[in-house]
Amino acid sequence: MSRIGKKPVPLPKGVIASIEGKTVKVKGPKGELKTVLVEEIDAALDAEHGIVLTPRKDMEAADRMWGLSRTLVNNLVHGVTHGFEQKLEIQGVGYRAAVQGKALNLQLGFSHEVNYPIPEGISIAAEKPTMLTVSGIDKQLVGQVAAEIRGYRPPEPYKGKGVRYAGEYVRRKEGKKK
Repeated sequence: MSRIGKKPVPLPKGVIASIEGKTVKVKGPKGELKTVLVEEIDAALDAEHGIVLTPRKDMEAADRMWGLSRTLVNNLVHGVTHGFEQKLEIQGVGYRAAVQGKALNLQLGFSHEVNYPIPEGISIAAEKPTMLTVSGIDKQLVGQVAAEIRGYRPPEPYKGKGVRYAGEYVRRKEGKKK
C-alpha cells in the first residue's frame, strides 16, 4: 500500500479539474495542464477532498504506480497555482549568459556562442550574467530545460568551472603533482 497514493490531491480555490477516461485536466490561474494516467490507476473527482486516485485490484503493478500517479496529479495542481522554478549558477572566467528575445545566449568557453531556443511555456531570466532562473508551470519541462542548459558545460571536478544547479556540491579532485 502506498502512503502517498492514499492521500487525495486537494484542489485550492480557483482550480478546476476534470477527468475524462484516463486523462486528468487541471486549469488554474497560471494555465492549464493535463496528464494521462496509466491503465492500473483509476481517478475520481470528489467535491469534498479533491482528486482521489485508487489502484485497480486486478492489476499486479497497480500498487507500484499508485504513488507516482498521485504525485504527477499533485504536480499539475501545484504548477497551475504556484509554478516551478530551477536556478542555475555559471562559474568560470568569461562564462556568462544573456536572454535575447526567444533565445538564451551562453558563452561557456567554447570558440563559439551557444544559442539555446527557449521552449514554449518556459521563461528564463538572467538576474546576473552568472545566474539563471528557469520557470514554468510544467515541472517536467522546467527540469528538462535546466538539465539541457547544464548539459552544455557540466561542472568539471578540477576547477569547478561550468553550469551547475544552485546549491549543487561539486566534488573536487586534486590536480597533478610535480
